[in-house]
Amino acid sequence: MHTESVHSQSGTTTPGSRAPSIGEHAYFSVRDIHAYYGESYIVQGVSFEVAEQEIIALLGRNGAGKTSTLRTLARMDAPTLQHGEIYLQGQPLHGLKSYQAAQAGIQLVPEDRSIIPGLTVEENLTLAQIEKPLGWPLEQIYEHFPRLAERRKQEGITLSGGEQQMLAVARALARDIKLLLLDEPYEGLAPVIVQEIERILLEVKEIGITTIIVEQNAIAALKLASRAIILDMGQVVFDGTAREVLDNSQLREEYLAV
Repeated sequence: MHTESVHSQSGTTTPGSRAPSIGEHAYFSVRDIHAYYGESYIVQGVSFEVAEQEIIALLGRNGAGKTSTLRTLARMDAPTLQHGEIYLQGQPLHGLKSYQAAQAGIQLVPEDRSIIPGLTVEENLTLAQIEKPLGWPLEQIYEHFPRLAERRKQEGITLSGGEQQMLAVARALARDIKLLLLDEPYEGLAPVIVQEIERILLEVKEIGITTIIVEQNAIAALKLASRAIILDMGQVVFDGTAREVLDNSQLREEYLAV
């Protein structure tokens, strides 16, 4: 096991400031971010970098700060980023709102999938393409998600859990996406559906999209990812290869309980 110690965290910045950073040279970089829910200090100085087309598994026990970190990266209203820098292809994101981060190419697929009730599968997808920049056209989405093509006229919230997850990912791909953030995509899904989601994520990687996946099914995520970042109490305690985590039972037991 080794702890994350790659980044210098000297100096201070405030959200929205523009200062030179070593992280700006990475495809996606997170430098010393601190985020709060009200007075609760959740994300406590997280730093890491991601290469283009990488699949990163962001892991940790319940309450480690994984979802909060994803939400901070997507620039959601909560938690509130109070310090740190986030860059995508050198563009600072730390001063942006969530819709601006989405326009810059970040798409978050939340744990609840947020399928819009009352709309069909196709209407959910079409709604994602109301504003530019656009991503995959419907034809390409249906080619990669044949189950959705079969159910294009069905109300989205009546789909099975696995199909709803596919719809949530497809809706993200309907935008011009550079970084896909997935929160618990395998939750409640049968192994055969998990394998289908994994196939789609590998296809997404091949066309150039970078992915960060938060997942309680750590073993499945580690087999998909090339790198793993482990959080504990809102801090990075490990940043290395997925294989290192798979091969280190002590590390898994201590921080992942697997």
